[in-house]
Amino acid sequence: MRQVKSLLILSSALMMASCGQKPAEQQTVVVEEAPKVTVVTVHAENVPQLSTYPTTVEADIINNITPQSASRINEILVEVGDHVKKGQRLATMDAINLEKVKLQVTNDSIEYGRTKELYEIGAASQSNFEAITLAYEVSKKSYANLLENTILTSPISGIITARNYDEGDMYAMAQPLFVVQDITPVKMLINVSESNYSKVKKGMEVELSADAFPNETFKGKVNLVYPTIDPRSHTFPVEVIVDNKDEKLRPGMFTRVTMNYGDNYRVVIPDNAVLKQVGADDKYVYVLNEDNTVTYTPVKLGTRMGKKYEVISGLNDGDIVVTTGQTRLKNNIEVEVVK
Repeated sequence: MRQVKSLLILSSALMMASCGQKPAEQQTVVVEEAPKVTVVTVHAENVPQLSTYPTTVEADIINNITPQSASRINEILVEVGDHVKKGQRLATMDAINLEKVKLQVTNDSIEYGRTKELYEIGAASQSNFEAITLAYEVSKKSYANLLENTILTSPISGIITARNYDEGDMYAMAQPLFVVQDITPVKMLINVSESNYSKVKKGMEVELSADAFPNETFKGKVNLVYPTIDPRSHTFPVEVIVDNKDEKLRPGMFTRVTMNYGDNYRVVIPDNAVLKQVGADDKYVYVLNEDNTVTYTPVKLGTRMGKKYEVISGLNDGDIVVTTGQTRLKNNIEVEVVK
C-alpha cells in the first residue's frame, strides 16, 4: 500500500558546494494515503416477501337498537361495557299502548272463537267469519310488534358500546338507544397492491401488531378477498379477521397487518453499506475489486430486515462491498482494507 513519504531532494547540493555553486532550493513531494475502509462479502439467501398495511380494528357485527316508534323509556337494564347475550333484555318502554292492544287481542280472540263455532254449524256466513279471522290476526301482529317495541332485546351476543338515552327520556328516533357490537372476532380492511392479487387467498395467515400492545403479535387470517381492483389506486380490498377471544383488540384501535407473500432468493447487504445519492432517492454502494480499487455501483433495494436490506438488482452473490470509510471514496479509487 502507498504511504506518505516526505522526500527532501537535495539537488546535488554537496557536489555543487564543492564546485562553488549555490545549492538549489529544497522541494517536498507528498503522496496521498489510500482511504482506509472495512468491507464485507455479501451472499444470497431466502428473503421473506413481507408487506405491512396500516388499518383500524372494526367489530365483526354492529347492531343499532332502536324502538320502532317514539315512546318514553321506562327502564334501562344495561350499561356501556356490559356483555350481553342474544335475546337479553336491554330496556323497557312505556307499555300503555301495549296494554290496550293486549286487551284488543283478548276480545278478538273471544269473538273469533264464538264466530268459528257459529260458522261450523252454518249459523255465520263465510264472509263474516273471514272478517273476524282477519281482525284477530291483525291484532295479534300489532301486539307482537308493540311487545318487541316495548321490551328491547339484543339481536346478537356482544358488548354495549353506546347508550344515548336515560330512564324517563322520550325516545325521539334521532339516534339509537343502544349500540351492540360483536368483537369476537374483529375484522380489519386493508388495501393490497394489484401486483399481489394472485397471491392473496382466503384463509391465508397474517400477523398483526397494535400500538396499544407494543410487545405483542396477534394472529389472523384472510376472510374475504374483494373481486375487483380500484382503477385509481390499483389496489383491492382484503378483509382480515382475528378471533380476539381475549377481547384485547377493540374497535378503533390502530393496527398494522403484515402479509407474507413467500420467499425470494436475493442478495442481502448490511444497511451501513448503502449510500443515498445527494438530491435524489437513488441508492448505491462501493464494490471492492481484485486490485483494491472500488467501483461506484447503483443498487435497487427491496425489503428492509432490521439492519439489512434485500437487494433486487445491482449486486451478485459473493461481491465485496464497503461498509465504513465511504466518505472519501470515488469511482476507481484505490483503498486500503482494514480489519
